Amino acid sequence: MRARAVRSLAVAIAAAVLAHAAAAPADEPPRAAPAAPVPVARTAAAPAPTTPAPAAPAPAVPVPVARTAAAPAATTPAPQIIAPTVPPPVAPPPAAPAAEPPRIDEASLPEPTPEATDPKNGKVKYTLEGIELRGNTRTTARVLLRYVKFRPGDVLDVEDPELELVRYRLLGTGFFATVQLSLRKGDKRGGAVLVIDVVERNTIVLQDLWLGIAADEDTAGNAKPQSAFVGAQIAETNLLGSGITVGAGAGLAADQFALRARFFDPAFLGTNWSALVTLLYSDARDFFGNKAVAFESQGPLSREVTDYAVVGYRRIGGSLGTGHDLGITTQLALDYRVEQIDATVPRIASHVRGETREPIHFPILPGKSILSALRATLTYDTRDLPFLTTRGTFAQASVTAGIPPIGSSYGYTRIELSFRKWWTLPWKHVVRFDAFAGGIGGDAPFFEKFYVGDFTDLLPDRVIDLAPDRRQPPNYLGTDIVEVRYGDFAARLEAEYRVPVYAGRGSVYGVDLFGRAGFYAVATQRDLTDPPTGYSGAARFPIDLTYNVGLRVDTSVGGITLAFSNLLGLIPTRGGSGR
Repeated sequence: MRARAVRSLAVAIAAAVLAHAAAAPADEPPRAAPAAPVPVARTAAAPAPTTPAPAAPAPAVPVPVARTAAAPAATTPAPQIIAPTVPPPVAPPPAAPAAEPPRIDEASLPEPTPEATDPKNGKVKYTLEGIELRGNTRTTARVLLRYVKFRPGDVLDVEDPELELVRYRLLGTGFFATVQLSLRKGDKRGGAVLVIDVVERNTIVLQDLWLGIAADEDTAGNAKPQSAFVGAQIAETNLLGSGITVGAGAGLAADQFALRARFFDPAFLGTNWSALVTLLYSDARDFFGNKAVAFESQGPLSREVTDYAVVGYRRIGGSLGTGHDLGITTQLALDYRVEQIDATVPRIASHVRGETREPIHFPILPGKSILSALRATLTYDTRDLPFLTTRGTFAQASVTAGIPPIGSSYGYTRIELSFRKWWTLPWKHVVRFDAFAGGIGGDAPFFEKFYVGDFTDLLPDRVIDLAPDRRQPPNYLGTDIVEVRYGDFAARLEAEYRVPVYAGRGSVYGVDLFGRAGFYAVATQRDLTDPPTGYSGAARFPIDLTYNVGLRVDTSVGGITLAFSNLLGLIPTRGGSGR
């Protein structure tokens, strides 16, 4: 009897404290209950009380979320409850300001039924009576529930790591600034309601922005500024709350122009399959030859660039794709791309490679040709946030094949493997490890090959597939990397250290200081089997250092990186170290 009285008294005290916390003003932090909250991962079930549960459900206790701070709270909409309907709580919980392990207050949960408790390991499970949604003023319930694997009637294990993965997946959509998960009592003994409380963010975002000055440089280090280039990609990632992405991009450089358009529906016609449509147009040129280039052009393409053999080309086409979730963290995507290419290639050209004059090989067919390719991509993603990631893994493997039997003028296979891992240190700093490896076999057009500027932070990368910059890599290791512009093989190993310096509200969610460094390599097949003359030993392998330092800013219009490499793109200085 005495034990029963003690338990009943504890339940009464906990309920009174929770009721007082729920009645506190919204701008005050939630007050802690007398008993310390217990982490989700529990090892033993609490004894079942002999007194019945209160008729009114207890308020949900929020699960602390990632460190990104929420924007100022808007008017809270009426909670959405996915069947069966249960009464709403007294008041929505305030957003938790810090990232901590998920916690659930025992006083807010029902006692598990004996059959729901595993006697071997003491795990506690509950029957899910419903899912309650709060805060999604623009995003429809259908879109939000697409990323939640749990359904009414499921047996919910509070130690299940997929509860946290659901929160990461919702944050990874980019639709929400914060996501909280909590449980509250259901109507029946052993039942619980999963409460998902979100704060929405702006979904019209600037996905990419390029701005720089293209410069001319040969392997002897002779450099001179040429012209500016600019590019941008913008998208609405949650069109009318439907989860559909509609985006467009444009790139502009000297005598070059590119357009892109993209449509993506993650649940096409309400099915579990996505739909992707892209369109592209490019009127561009590219530059070949290392030094002492001699060529005979077929047109006026080289009227302003006399140090390189210039290839002019037009691309017009698009792609159709689909995808399917294999699990809460794994997706498979398939797409088919077709393009018509019209290229103007110099009649004859040669250059000095290393110390030997050789003819220049242009990896594109002159005149009109067709690129017809299939691609399959497998993605594994457990990141907690899409931009200022603090923990999780992102891994991807893709295979692209240009197939002549389906109309392609180019037969090739391209394989890419990438892996990124984030760790949060005890003092809240973040470490990232990044690895990439890729290879191409066959006759791929040069714009399908690996571009050296995409792997070093010290050169501008491609602007919507345009490569206006002609500088060489810095070549800190003194290798033949300066002889490479496009390669059949590429690899990169990088480490990054990030220090959070600001977590804000409103239009700026967070600011981090970062520094990273690593190695990269880009090589053609011939660079490996027949390296340029004049290099010996380890210098015959095209590898070099890359590094960067700057700020990452997560804003309501997308993630922005302000870095040392951005400054280099605006300064047309000599970058390579020739021989």
